[in-house]
Amino acid sequence: MNKIILSCALTGAATTRQQCPAIPYTPKELGEEALRAQEAGASIVHIHAREDDGRPSWRLEVFEKIHEEVRKRCPHILINYSTGAVGISKEERIRHITALKPDMAAFNMGSMNYAIYSEKNRQFYFNAVFANPFDEMQYYVEKMNEVGTVPEMECFDTGHIRNAEPLRHMGLIPDNALYSLVMGVLGGIPATTENLVHQAHQIPAGKHWQVIGISRKQWQLAAVALTLGGSFRVGLEDNFYLPNGEMAKSNGECVEAGVQLAHMLGAEVATIAEARTMLAISPRN
Repeated sequence: MNKIILSCALTGAATTRQQCPAIPYTPKELGEEALRAQEAGASIVHIHAREDDGRPSWRLEVFEKIHEEVRKRCPHILINYSTGAVGISKEERIRHITALKPDMAAFNMGSMNYAIYSEKNRQFYFNAVFANPFDEMQYYVEKMNEVGTVPEMECFDTGHIRNAEPLRHMGLIPDNALYSLVMGVLGGIPATTENLVHQAHQIPAGKHWQVIGISRKQWQLAAVALTLGGSFRVGLEDNFYLPNGEMAKSNGECVEAGVQLAHMLGAEVATIAEARTMLAISPRN
C-alpha cells in the first residue's frame, strides 16, 4: 500500500467554541487533543497558541506550556507550530520556534489578501493583508534552519509554490521541507478538484506534499490528493464536519475519518516513526 502522512490541525487562530464546542483553547486541552489525534492515527499535530479565553496568543510562556502538555502525552509525535500572523513583528512570529525548536514550523510562502466573507449577510467578518515579503521569508527560514526545524511550506496559491524556487537556489530550503497546498481561503486558490490537480503538478518531483482543504470540501480534496500520491491534513482548524455531515466532537474523530478514507482508497497511514523516516526528521532529545 501507498503510505501517506496524516496531519491534524488542532485549533487554529480564529475558530471559536461558539462555532464548534470541541475547539481546544488551553495548553492542557491542546495536549489532550494531541493525544486523541495521535491515538486515532495522526503523526503530525499543527498548533496555534491561545489564551485561556480563546484569543490568539504569541506569548512564549503559552507556547512553552503547550509544548510541555503535548510532550508529556505524546513524546514522539511531530510538533508543527504556526508562524502565521497579522500585526506583529517578525521577531515575535518566530520567537517560539527558536526557543522551543519544534520538529516543524509553518512557513508561509507569500503575501495575500486574507478574508472571511458571509454571502448570507453580505459582509466581511475578517479582512486583512497577510504580508510575507521575500526578505521576511528569508529571515524566517534562516531562523528555522538555525535550530533544525523543518519548514512546512504553506502555499495558498500557485505563485506561492514558485516562491520557493529562489530560496531553494540560495540553499535556504532543506530537501525535506513539506509542501502544503492550502485551498479554500478567500484571497487564495479556490478548493476545486481541477485546481488541486494543477497545484500538485507544480510540486518538484520527489518532494512530499499535502493538501489542506478549508471547510467541508476538505474530504473531497483529501480523496483527490490520495489518488495523486499526496497526503492530507484534517482537524478542527480547517473543518468542523465529518464526511457524514455531523459536527466532530474531537480532533480524534477527524483523524479517524481521515484514516478510514485512506483505507477506502488503498492507502496506509504512516506511523509516527515511519513519518519521521519519510520526512527525514530525527527525534529530539
